[in-house]
Amino acid sequence: MPRPRQPGRHRRPEPLAAPEGAPALVLAVPGKPSAATRSLAEEVVSIARSELPGLDARIGYLDGDDSEFPTVQSVLVKTAEERTARYEQALAAGTEAKEPDGPVAVVVPLLAGPDNALLRRIRQAVMDSRIAADLTDALGPHPLLAEALHVRLSEAGLARADRARLFTVATAADGIILASVGGDEAVQAAGITGMLLAARLAVPVMAAALDEDGSIAAVAEQLRASGSQQLALAPYLIGPELESGLLDAAAKEADCATAEALGPYPAIGKLALSKYTSALGIAPQQPQGTPVH
Repeated sequence: MPRPRQPGRHRRPEPLAAPEGAPALVLAVPGKPSAATRSLAEEVVSIARSELPGLDARIGYLDGDDSEFPTVQSVLVKTAEERTARYEQALAAGTEAKEPDGPVAVVVPLLAGPDNALLRRIRQAVMDSRIAADLTDALGPHPLLAEALHVRLSEAGLARADRARLFTVATAADGIILASVGGDEAVQAAGITGMLLAARLAVPVMAAALDEDGSIAAVAEQLRASGSQQLALAPYLIGPELESGLLDAAAKEADCATAEALGPYPAIGKLALSKYTSALGIAPQQPQGTPVH
């Protein structure tokens, strides 16, 4: 006979909802806007909304055109105007309304790691809007990004899907180059996630900069000198911030296969939301990973 379930144990906690009147989450998307970029950003905010019902999540493009792809500035201005309009409508209707205060929005950069040049531009966009808004750091480093990298490598046949299983992949890499963009600071941050990825894969992982001449080749040479024979390139990038052709050129330079960029992996939406809630002092459940199959 099955044991009777004990009430209260292992019960799923009640989902947290966004507080009424909470600031909007504005996802700041770098890179050249495109239909693919918009689809990716929409999927990321959809994940965030599903994790926090009632969340007002919007998308602003760093290089937008204010028509098809609204800029970060225009999204912030529109968000502020709508908040003021709601307050005035409530007053006109005679309903109790709290005067808006605090930030209008929390701006979350769609960046896996720190890219100072892009972060400066996002900060300037927030300042140029003249709207009270908080700006968070990039999404990583974080264990969930190591999980996402593992998944992308396994999808490309470059890593075992699950270290606990006994099967192997014939093309599995025995050395990983973690490719970042943003100079030395980005490489250092990628290296932290790289250590977590190395623990998952039980192979050496080293970070390098896609935007620095010779960085990828130097790391490839270092890995081969230490005994790795079959290398793989893992982009520590979400996608929009990646210049066209840069990844292919790096893979050719290192003479190795490459996985896809992180893209709209569920962890990206969860981490964007985590940055938002941390900025507001809301404490939902910490984003959890999913088993890799």
